[in-house]
Amino acid sequence: MVEWHPLRTPVVRPVPEPVATGFVWMAAFAGSCLLVAVLGAVGGLTSSSLALGALSGLAVLLGLPARFRAAPGIALVCWLFLNHFTIAPRGELSWDGHLDAARLVLLLAAAFLGTVLARILHARGAHHRVTPGRERQ
Repeated sequence: MVEWHPLRTPVVRPVPEPVATGFVWMAAFAGSCLLVAVLGAVGGLTSSSLALGALSGLAVLLGLPARFRAAPGIALVCWLFLNHFTIAPRGELSWDGHLDAARLVLLLAAAFLGTVLARILHARGAHHRVTPGRERQ
């Protein structure tokens, strides 16, 4: 079934528009800073695995409203906070070869996971909204 809309009337999109990439990167910076501060206050910075898990969760959450091209920036910002504040020597950036590459890939996968999950859920919801003759459950 085809629905005709005049050009002057706005058409409601069944899938929400992703958030701008710059805003997501700013949220990644602020969220990482806040998360590392909270982990430091409760003593969670003694284990870099806990901090990596928390920052990966943040990357998934930040990936939900973002575009795919925002995922590398999310991963990089989270990795910078992880490397600078939680991994010894604290306070200076360093590259530890395979370990840092693995951490960066994990954060990138988490950001992409959030983005892919959001796209699947939005597409499923849009399909249910625009499929004719389908009852809401």
